[in-house]
Amino acid sequence: MASHEIDYKIFGDDLQVVEVELDPHETVIAEAGMMNWMEEGIAWEARMGDGSQPNQGLLGTIFSAGKRLLTGESLFMTHFTNQGAAKSRVAFAAPYPGKIIPLDLKALGGDVICQKDAFLCAALGTSVDIAFSKRIGAGFFGGEGFILQRLRGDGKAFVHAGGTIVERELSGQTLRVDTGCIVGFTAGIDYDIQLAGGMKSVFFGGEGLFLATLRGTGKVWLQSLPFSRLADRIIARAPRHGGSSQDEGSVLGGLGRVLGGDR
Repeated sequence: MASHEIDYKIFGDDLQVVEVELDPHETVIAEAGMMNWMEEGIAWEARMGDGSQPNQGLLGTIFSAGKRLLTGESLFMTHFTNQGAAKSRVAFAAPYPGKIIPLDLKALGGDVICQKDAFLCAALGTSVDIAFSKRIGAGFFGGEGFILQRLRGDGKAFVHAGGTIVERELSGQTLRVDTGCIVGFTAGIDYDIQLAGGMKSVFFGGEGLFLATLRGTGKVWLQSLPFSRLADRIIARAPRHGGSSQDEGSVLGGLGRVLGGDR
């Protein structure tokens, strides 16, 4: 199924929103709960699957949608269709601070693999499927898991990531990356997991036991602030024991709590 041709505009810097412009009868699909606003004429409906194969039958639709449960996503995707007579717009935003990356799948060879929670929205006709890592090391030690998302099609798709986004072009080189910092890569890139280093580095380096190895020819997108890393820092600084929190960077923090009657 050929993807619908959609136009778009991205607003903001670190808390971005992508506004998709739809001609009459055009549709964009999105993860549940990502919509910010929509103009008059836009109708939305939750459906099983991405709609890329409209004639696959009931069992095929259920099987295709069921695979999404393995990625931790909702069984349903939301389809937004312009049912009016003029152009209309609908906007989507990521659930945490970061950037939105527009992908022209046709220009990228029609196949992009990304982390399982990176997909935001795409033109109808884009296949949103799962991809299993071929390497057992990546399966057991990948940190983000060996189940990735595969986006296929010839239209526009949008993924989101945390912090600053860096795009790298590999031509047979090897890039070693923290597993959580990978956003996505094109089909020409081989993905594997390897031990980070010697035993001393593993236990005292603070970088984790394993690193992802990306090797081949194609594009790679990296993020500086994975959501898991951000969540860990927030949890570490959360109030404890009756509501008091740690005072990061303050030598007098503990004394201040004593004088303030917290102890």
